Amino acid sequence: MSNTFLSVDQARAWLLERARPLAGSESVELLAAAGRVLAEAVTATLNVPPHDNSAMDGYALRLADFGQALPVSQRVPAGSVPTPLQAGTVARIFTGAPIPLGADAVIMQEQAEVLEDGRVLLSGNPEMGQNIRLAGEDIADGQVVLKAGQRLGPADLGLAASLGIAKLAVRRALTVAAFFTGDELTEPGQPLSAGKIYNSNRYWLVTSLTALGCRVIDLGIIPDNLAATRVALAKAASEADVIITCGGVSVGEEDHVKAAVEAEGELTLWKIAMKPGKPLAYGRIGAADFIGLPGNPVSGFVTFEVLVKAFLAARQGGEAAKVVATERLPAAFHWDKPDTRREEFVRVRRELVDGHLQLVTYPNQGSGVLMSCAWAEGLVRLAPGQRVSPGELLDFLPLTRG
Repeated sequence: MSNTFLSVDQARAWLLERARPLAGSESVELLAAAGRVLAEAVTATLNVPPHDNSAMDGYALRLADFGQALPVSQRVPAGSVPTPLQAGTVARIFTGAPIPLGADAVIMQEQAEVLEDGRVLLSGNPEMGQNIRLAGEDIADGQVVLKAGQRLGPADLGLAASLGIAKLAVRRALTVAAFFTGDELTEPGQPLSAGKIYNSNRYWLVTSLTALGCRVIDLGIIPDNLAATRVALAKAASEADVIITCGGVSVGEEDHVKAAVEAEGELTLWKIAMKPGKPLAYGRIGAADFIGLPGNPVSGFVTFEVLVKAFLAARQGGEAAKVVATERLPAAFHWDKPDTRREEFVRVRRELVDGHLQLVTYPNQGSGVLMSCAWAEGLVRLAPGQRVSPGELLDFLPLTRG
């Protein structure tokens, strides 16, 4: 497929066809499982909550006793075990505490008047089950709560903990080697000499990979020559499942990554009809996949979001994430000079314009303006040649953070 222009959808499908899910899994502590892909479904072995409990601080009662001043027969804090509620009494109860046997409602403390003799007079119009959270209301024993293949987020880990689970079986971490080409690159913290720029690509890419649960081998900046690039690729291929580079995949005299990949392995795809984003390289070096991102920061960032994240998710054995529209909003901008050959991914954010939520573009959409990605909340995907007028409804594709 070399030298062939593919649409974004064609490139995505082509990459996913070649995304071989990792074999093997491991058991990890919950606090180490964030961002990892679940290898086995998790089924509840208990009810959550495990018992009927109070939704608020107040008084538990039998509805048959409502309407008269009632003595307090017991105090039930969270974590205690109450005795059955005596007829003609109430139980002082607190949020999360078990409901005493016989009680069928809880009245909030704001609707209670404590009399001088200690009895309690309750007001309102209580109903059966009022302010009572039933056992299994959140999770029922035997319910599948986490699916195999899903990426674990903070709420998932909290959910597992609520079931008493200390460890989860997750897919083996995908090892990704990353390096960055360009003799013009300098690391932050170093003096910036004439003709140099700071290496921004390293910092969004490595952190993005880490957030996806990958184990990252960061090889840093590689000199712009064929021999050094081949050495770096060979080292990366011996240690990693996937190699990702930024820069060097074009056809300039100083772009050596493409030639180095072809010398060490094979390069099978390298032109995508998207803006920003062209070129994107895909190949194989030994058992490792190779992905070459554009060196321009915005091109690399958007290509990673739109295409590469899905590939990495599939390699991890998970569901291939998409940049999916969450809402349709009116444009607050003109787009009157579209690219006629490539899809365009415009960096936008949602803002109130004339009292209505609308999509606003960053004023400079250049492929080297990384500020547009830091500023943006999402993307608008435009077809080749598509023009946009203010007020036109467009799909909002949110960018993931972290």
